Amino acid sequence: MNFLEQLRELDINDIGRWPLLFRAILIGLIFAVVAGGLSYYTVVREKFPRLEQAVAEEASLMETFKRKQRKAANYDDYRNQLDEINRSFGAMLRQLPGETEIPSLLQDISQTGLASGLEESLFQPIPETAREFYAEKPIKIRLSGSYHQMGDFVSGIAALPRIVTLHNISVSPAPAANRQERDPNNLILDVTAKTYRYLDENAGE
Repeated sequence: MNFLEQLRELDINDIGRWPLLFRAILIGLIFAVVAGGLSYYTVVREKFPRLEQAVAEEASLMETFKRKQRKAANYDDYRNQLDEINRSFGAMLRQLPGETEIPSLLQDISQTGLASGLEESLFQPIPETAREFYAEKPIKIRLSGSYHQMGDFVSGIAALPRIVTLHNISVSPAPAANRQERDPNNLILDVTAKTYRYLDENAGE
């Protein structure tokens, strides 16, 4: 009787009468199943959270790698943009007057108004205000003249080699003895001009 025939004749309800070889095989299978189950519950199952965490970390690292790879591929473009920003920033800094240049710049602003044909009735520098890396120097100005003269003044301020901005601009008719005597070409310009100076790291405020 061959092995397959013996296997067919085995009675599952009478394992005690099985030949020794088949009983040994059955015991081995049961042991393997039990050992596998114990291994799963004691080793593999406990490591599932770590496995899931490792998979999540792998995905995160892969995304970081791709992001850095894109940056590396565009490194030359970023470098060129940074160089351009530094050049532009340097050019802007050169337009900011130094502390010793402020008095002459204030004189230039006043002279711009007079050169435009305006009459100056107020020129009041205000204490400067420190910002993050620069100081702001406001000047309250009152000028009188025609609309076109005021336009020349604004153009002249824009043409100055140093940065000067105009704020709180107010144009009103010049007062007259009575309403009918008001000259439409005689206007009053109230404005706050601001200039700026760069604060270096060693500047004490």
